[in-house]
Parts: sequence; structure tokens; C-alpha cells
Amino acid sequence: MSEVIKNRYEFVLLYDVENGNPNGDPDMGNMPRIDPQTGHGIVTDVCLKRKIRDYVELVKEGIKGYEIYVKSGIALNDQHKKAYDFYGIEPNTKNPKDETLTRFMCDNFFDIRAFGAVMTTKVNCGQVRGPVQINFSRSLDPIFQQEVTVTRQTVTDAKDIEKGQTMGKKQIVPYALYRAEGYVSANLAEKVTGFSEEDLDLLWESLVNMFEHDHSAARGKMAARKLIIFKHDSKLGCCPSHVLFDMVKVDKLTDNLPPRSYQDYKVNVEKDVPSGVELIEKL
Repeated sequence: MSEVIKNRYEFVLLYDVENGNPNGDPDMGNMPRIDPQTGHGIVTDVCLKRKIRDYVELVKEGIKGYEIYVKSGIALNDQHKKAYDFYGIEPNTKNPKDETLTRFMCDNFFDIRAFGAVMTTKVNCGQVRGPVQINFSRSLDPIFQQEVTVTRQTVTDAKDIEKGQTMGKKQIVPYALYRAEGYVSANLAEKVTGFSEEDLDLLWESLVNMFEHDHSAARGKMAARKLIIFKHDSKLGCCPSHVLFDMVKVDKLTDNLPPRSYQDYKVNVEKDVPSGVELIEKL
């Protein structure tokens, strides 16, 4: 694996959804999440991290050092036990935090190196804070939550055949452009998880491609539209993150109509970045 990153980064990801539900709210009947005060759409950091994990597992399956820690159908204690088995240690509830076990988990699981993990469960492997953090995404404009009735010709039970077609519901957003902002800390990578240059390249690749391998009827048409990266020339950085985020502005071109495509927006990225910062555009 390549060397640990030595530069701080911030990034802005713009992505959109068309006739789909980017992140359903279980407390609202799976309707698309919104900020109830403004009507803007919300997508949680957990949702995007899930897509990053799925992409990494897809492209790095079976490769040492790129296992995924948080995944469906796997108990976390079973993941922790891999570290104990490797060192021939018998897990028990009295095991104290062991840095060797924590190091094993960081070395073998990509999402722990990236996002960190709380592993202080019954099978204790410690706790680490990850260098990669992502804020909640927010739509550029208020969204319209729409519930569409759908029908199907088949039924589940033979005794219901005489009823004919049955009804169902789909929750969608006709269109929305979302903005996510994130951070990569070289300081935490060096001191804690060992997040490497190779890991960083994989993170950028994931952000660009994660929607391409996650299509479903529920999510509709989703695509990453722009990834803007700010690279500092030092580990601690050269200026506050909000200054860099403010350099990415998105203007709506349709004043009288609700936006229905990416072409209804114009993205402006200031090129005159502060000294010590490099602007990188991946899309």
C-alpha cells in the first residue's frame, strides 16, 4: 500500500436525481428527506458512505486491505474477531483496548481507514476517528415530494388472483441537484488510521462512479455531475474550509419554472484560489 497522505483536502460534490428517491425517510413513510423549514432536500452522510463502501467492495473484492467493515448481514463482533484470530487471542468481555488489534482493523478495512469506527463492543478492538468526513447533502432548491401510485398484474398469494391487479406507491423527486461537502484530514490519517494516497485516489474514484453501479427503480436516475477538490500544500492546511466552499457557486437559470435538468443550473468555480491551495476538478 502507498504512503500515508500528507496534504489536507476539502471537496464539493454535485449530484442530481431525476424521478427517484435519493434517500427515503423511514419516519415519513419513506418519502424523500427534507428540511421541513425550507423544503430543501436532504441526503445523509450515512447514505453516501454506504455507496462509497459498495463501490470499493465492487472494485476491490478479494484484495487484501480493502475489506468493508460495515456491510449488510455481517455482525460487527464477527468482524472484530478476525483481529483476535490473526493474533491467536481469545476474545472475552474483559479484554482492554489493544492498539495492535486496532491497527489490524485499520490495515484491513478500507472504510475504517477512511471513516473511522467505534469498535468498543463485546469483542473490543478500540475506537478510531476517520480522516474522511462528509456533511449532509442539501438540494440547491426546495424539492417537490411526489407519491406516485403504481399497479401490478400479479399477486403474491394464489387466493388473491380473482382480485386482479394490485396497487402500490413510489416516492420520488421529479428533479433535484444536491450539494455535498467533505473533508480529508492528513493529520488524522497520519496519527490514527493510515489512510494512504492509494486510498485517496479510490475515494475520488468512488465519488465519481458510485451512482453508476447503484441504479435501482426506487432511486431513479442519479449521477455525479461535478467533483471539485481543494488540495492544501501542507498537512494542516492554508485557509479555512468555508472560504474554499464559498468559491463554488451554483446559479439557477430558470427563474419562472422549477428546475428539471442539470442544464437548468450553471456552476461557477472561482479559479483564484488562496495561496498554498490547488484546485482540482474531477468532473
